[in-house]
Amino acid sequence: MKRLLSPLWGLLFFLAGCTGTPKGVQPVGLFELERYLGTWYEVTRLDHRFERGLIQVTAEYSLQPDGGVRIVNRGYNPEKEEWKEAVGKAYLDGPPGAGKLKVSFFGPFYGSYNIIALDRENYQWAMICGPTHKYLWILSRTPQLEPKQLKALVNKAKSLGFDTDALLYPDPSQRPW
Repeated sequence: MKRLLSPLWGLLFFLAGCTGTPKGVQPVGLFELERYLGTWYEVTRLDHRFERGLIQVTAEYSLQPDGGVRIVNRGYNPEKEEWKEAVGKAYLDGPPGAGKLKVSFFGPFYGSYNIIALDRENYQWAMICGPTHKYLWILSRTPQLEPKQLKALVNKAKSLGFDTDALLYPDPSQRPW
């Protein structure tokens, strides 16, 4: 397995030090990191070169001894018939209870990971953005998300200023239309 730029986090290489939130967007409150740990599946994303061509993208989050989070991102490139993986770390980055983390895959350089929508009851889906409106992901605990829920999240993203017409669906059957 090759160690390459991260599927969900590789953008942070170029956004080193960018730990902001897009204008008009706020991270969720009452965030519980322990409940967020585990495996997440990418349902849709805005395109960027770090993840281009990858399908079956997952992110695995686990607690580190220092209270930070170990991240293992993985995706399959069907053209090259190979898995790509990247390992990084994250730390809470904001007021207590804010769904905001700073993430690094490259030494001291950190980028923004903002949880902007979350299933508060069961932590079964989440919507994430970077420091600008150019980066957006919708994640689920299962490879597919209920169509009604996905459509609601896409509509929320659109209302927050994200270009939802440009969303990619690694599983085309998940398109909410």
